[in-house]
Amino acid sequence: MKTNRGWVLDSHPEGPARAENFRLVETPVAEPGPGQILVRTRWLSMDPYMRGRISPAKNYAAGVRPGEIMHGGGVGEVVVSNHPGWQAGDLVESMNLGWQEYAVIAPDQGGTAAANRVLPGTPPQAALSWLGMPGLTAYIGLFEIGRPKPGDTVVVSAASGAVGQIAGQIARLMGARVVAIAGSDDKLDYCRSIGFDAGINYRTAPDLTAAVAAACPESVDFFFDNTGGPIHDAVLANLANFARVAIVGRIAVIDKPASEDIGLRSSARLVVTRATVQGLVVFDWWHRRDEAFAHLLKWHRQGHLQFREDILEGIGAAPEAFLRMMSGRNNGKQLVRL
Repeated sequence: MKTNRGWVLDSHPEGPARAENFRLVETPVAEPGPGQILVRTRWLSMDPYMRGRISPAKNYAAGVRPGEIMHGGGVGEVVVSNHPGWQAGDLVESMNLGWQEYAVIAPDQGGTAAANRVLPGTPPQAALSWLGMPGLTAYIGLFEIGRPKPGDTVVVSAASGAVGQIAGQIARLMGARVVAIAGSDDKLDYCRSIGFDAGINYRTAPDLTAAVAAACPESVDFFFDNTGGPIHDAVLANLANFARVAIVGRIAVIDKPASEDIGLRSSARLVVTRATVQGLVVFDWWHRRDEAFAHLLKWHRQGHLQFREDILEGIGAAPEAFLRMMSGRNNGKQLVRL
């Protein structure tokens, strides 16, 4: 009997997540039932939404309880199939693998996020990055919420991350002037190398609101907000009339209780600018995957879409990779290769 190693949530974090909140366990590899497949995990994806899943607070999706395998998406190889649409050797991308070496999943349950084929001729891990959930998020944020016109100013926070780096390049393809906000000069140099027009280091800017104003002299037409917190406040203070804001992530405040997540009292500014603020949960747009991926793949093949990956090795590195991503120490999409 093969052994399955995986990480369970040992305790809900109080404040920032710590390595001690997770525990490595070994269990027998489960057998797939009717309509199920057994998958050997090859790649794990680390994403900010996971922090919400390990909080006892109510969220848009069910959380992970102590003692349960940590939730997470990944790419794996089908080992055993009891499903007519899948056979051994197929590569599958799924949100239901979890932080473990083997997973049993039911492709027909849990919607289209349960099991998707990796596109032939593409790196398997791309299904977790520019040709996966981050790419879809960037695409929808730009085409459905932002809709920038040529010459518009677009600001992207966490601009060198998995979603931000794709969002910025799409905005450039749409003819916008794009400003990156990131936490190091190295990250800003990378953003400029892939087409961003300007950059702001939020860690060193003495006055973030003034820094946004200087980088965006004609104000901000669309803000792709991956962080929340002080960056959110600084950009909202610089919105143009009829600006659009997509709230995609809140990693800057995700460790704070809801009572402290109040930010700038920006209602007056929103009235004056008549701006639109909309939250974006990518699962609402899963039906647009084929459309988005066709465009992303075309842009990549044309040389218009570049990306950076940050890879740690082995199942043992999963908590480290998660904490690395949460603290902003990653460079590009955070992955674990098994």
